[in-house]
Amino acid sequence: MSVEQVPVQRADFDQVMVPNYAPAAFIPVRGQGSRVWDQSGRELVDFSGGIAVNVLGHAHPALVGALTEQANKLWHVSNVFTNEPALRLAKKLVDATFADRVFFCNSGAEANEAAFKLARRVAHDLYGPDKYEIVAALNSFHGRTLFTVSVGGQPKYSDGFGPKITGITHVPFNDLDALKAAVSDKTCAVVLEPIQGEGGVLPAELEYLQGARKLCDDHKALLVFDEVQSGMGRSGHLFAYMHYGVTPDILSSAKSIGGGFPMAAMLTTEKLAKHLAVGVHGTTYGGNPLACAVGEAVIDVVNTPEVLAGVKAKHELFKARLEKIGHQYGVFSQVRGMGLLIGCVLTEAWKGKAKDFFNAAEQEGVMVLQAGPDVVRFAPSLVVEDADIEEGLNRFERAVAKLTGA
Repeated sequence: MSVEQVPVQRADFDQVMVPNYAPAAFIPVRGQGSRVWDQSGRELVDFSGGIAVNVLGHAHPALVGALTEQANKLWHVSNVFTNEPALRLAKKLVDATFADRVFFCNSGAEANEAAFKLARRVAHDLYGPDKYEIVAALNSFHGRTLFTVSVGGQPKYSDGFGPKITGITHVPFNDLDALKAAVSDKTCAVVLEPIQGEGGVLPAELEYLQGARKLCDDHKALLVFDEVQSGMGRSGHLFAYMHYGVTPDILSSAKSIGGGFPMAAMLTTEKLAKHLAVGVHGTTYGGNPLACAVGEAVIDVVNTPEVLAGVKAKHELFKARLEKIGHQYGVFSQVRGMGLLIGCVLTEAWKGKAKDFFNAAEQEGVMVLQAGPDVVRFAPSLVVEDADIEEGLNRFERAVAKLTGA
């Protein structure tokens, strides 16, 4: 039996969807590798990667195969039972990282919610109810639940929903003195993104993360790394903490971990994990067989020397060309980031106009992103072909030339 497909168009969004998004004027309908086609058959080069999600592009055969095979076996049994794909993926994540234990869920917000709850639970169990304060960075982003949006240091996302969760302090990113002043014996966790994503693709300085690690050790607090955007090969390492050589106590992963299938994970040590005893935290869909089968295929492909080395090589291709474009047209003051998470910081003359670059690029057939109003962001597939990089950046340069009237 086939499902009847009712014709839809972009205008329907404004009639039937809650207006919390303002999607582009076209509807993508098919993707292959780093190319996407819309309803009219127009082809675009995808440098947005579903906001750092489509880690292996569109319709990667390994992911399609894993999903199809699992779909014909078992979709969902709940966490009343375990399942084979979840156990296989958890083993691979444990083998590849600092972690001993994994909690699967469905989104970055859920992974961070679990991380923050675990941090407070550990402090409560070991030191009593007064050790619950969390120190996080200004302009961070950790999700949209009330807890995670309170930890994220952006009032535009957290204001207007009644009383915020208390005990959360925000300090400037990469400012170790400010962090030292904020951390005390009441601190249960310091929460940081090794690369601030939504905040403008801003990598942490090594001394800052090393200092954060020492502060946590000195004050019996936990160091939580939000690697929702920077993880699963995006930085050129499986996780960005490996680049810095600074190991967290808890790590959250989502976006790329499912390659486009909604899934996430919180990773931690055995010692800490025991504080989430039976019934303390849970999720209906987390760790379901479909998601974990896809996640296993993702890590099998990504966690290889060839792919991770390729990410670093492709970073150089992007950076060299984007710096050249930025200089020639006077639009970028800096091209920063790590691996295939790249931010082009707009010059004073173009500040606040990242959306204009997004729109101009789309008109020329290339999909890019913003990271706030002042940064144009690129988060393509980790296996984007060099020919697609060249073609996409040619289109992007045409867009910049038009935008600047050059």
